[in-house]
Amino acid sequence: MRTVALSPDEAGERIDKALAARLSDLSRARLQALIAEGRVRLGGQPLAGPSTRAAPGVYEIEVPPPEPAEPKPEPIPLSVLFEDADLIVVDKAAGMAVHPAPGSEAGTLVNALLAHCGASLAGVGGVARPGIVHRIDKDTSGIVVAAKTDAAHQGLSALFAAHDIERVYLALVRGAPSPKRGTIEGAIGRSPHDRKKMALVKSGGRAAVTHYLTERTFGPDAKPLAARLACRLETGRTHQIRVHLASKGCPCLGDPLYGSGPPAEPVRRAMADAGLARQALHAAVLGFRHPVTGEALRFESQPPADMAELERRLARLPR
Repeated sequence: MRTVALSPDEAGERIDKALAARLSDLSRARLQALIAEGRVRLGGQPLAGPSTRAAPGVYEIEVPPPEPAEPKPEPIPLSVLFEDADLIVVDKAAGMAVHPAPGSEAGTLVNALLAHCGASLAGVGGVARPGIVHRIDKDTSGIVVAAKTDAAHQGLSALFAAHDIERVYLALVRGAPSPKRGTIEGAIGRSPHDRKKMALVKSGGRAAVTHYLTERTFGPDAKPLAARLACRLETGRTHQIRVHLASKGCPCLGDPLYGSGPPAEPVRRAMADAGLARQALHAAVLGFRHPVTGEALRFESQPPADMAELERRLARLPR
């Protein structure tokens, strides 16, 4: 049982907002749920609702233990870049889905985090689960951050909503974009022709902005066969980089959805010899301010073996 004493100076404000200001480890949404369940009382009486105006007095807040998460914990090895009481940053391998979904009910990052974090998960929304506020595709490798507490989840969500996050992806693409650096803008929504794909749409989509820089080209200088790009996200939409790069005529190598035609034969051979069996996309940099401590954090991850080997083989192509 938690208790909070509100003074006369704090009276008059919505009770959920007043209590959230005093309880940094409980989000306002979580307090609203507790009030609706009758678990917040004043003078022994449950509050009528979250919009009730605060009155002076001692409030009792009953916070039940987190409910077990529906996904089952699985002892899957993780590459942990950072962990404290509030959050965990991992370098996800390609082939691991972030969330359980049809066809990927087990072996996901959520399953692995449930086993790794165990009792250190204070609960997000009253459930003992990691709070993941951004996703990367199953076959995209790289850095993901997850919250372990309500406060961290709320803070991370605000950072992502405000685009106050540094996110850089490395992509190996077919051909090379023109110009060599630039910004791709275009709303992204579900493709009207294929419900499994996203697409640039004129209406009904969400605004998306990707900044790209060509770091290296492979093959003839006059007409490169492939290139390495650094893509900096301003927004984070589903398949954003893959859709935007494909719209420039430079899809990620190995992309099964947005490839739109095979690369040149030397590039195909390099992909086969490198063992690339997915889109060549890697979440290489993630930087943000810790949502609880305020510490500036920045993490970098080198591309995994398949992308590194592919780049080595592409570098041998005749200029």
